[in-house]
Amino acid sequence: MELKWRLSQARGYLGLGMVEEAGVELDRVPAEAAQQTEVLVLRALVLQEQAKWPPLVDVARKLVLRQPAESGWWITWAYATRRSRSLKAAEAILLEAERTHPQEAAIQFNLGCYACQRGDLVEARRRVDQAIALDKTFKEAAATDPDLAPLRETKSGSRRSAEGAE
Repeated sequence: MELKWRLSQARGYLGLGMVEEAGVELDRVPAEAAQQTEVLVLRALVLQEQAKWPPLVDVARKLVLRQPAESGWWITWAYATRRSRSLKAAEAILLEAERTHPQEAAIQFNLGCYACQRGDLVEARRRVDQAIALDKTFKEAAATDPDLAPLRETKSGSRRSAEGAE
């Protein structure tokens, strides 16, 4: 009963935007239940809101191992990895995720952002175009995402972009 109560409290606090309080409730979960998937899911949400990237890397990785069909965990894992480790490590995660989720627009979009940040504007354009083809809402994101500023500053996919990548 205590676990259900703690999780209910944590969800309630999250719903109210009270992230710190949600984290306190999760810290009170009995130790034997702390690694249960539903606890880890809430922990991931709290850590993301708190921008606590290193612990989120570990939690998201555990969730990917348990639920590899859930593309969102791959994206969360890569996002936290980029912020706590490196873009290269995050890109490796999403390249692995792409094998399982080739039609996931968010994975394609993020790979486009990573390619752009690496200076590969041709690959960035290909990935972003693929994301938009899969989900039109990424067109607006592409127009404003700061990672894609170099892509917007050139004629996307032009010879100049290709030559710059050589």
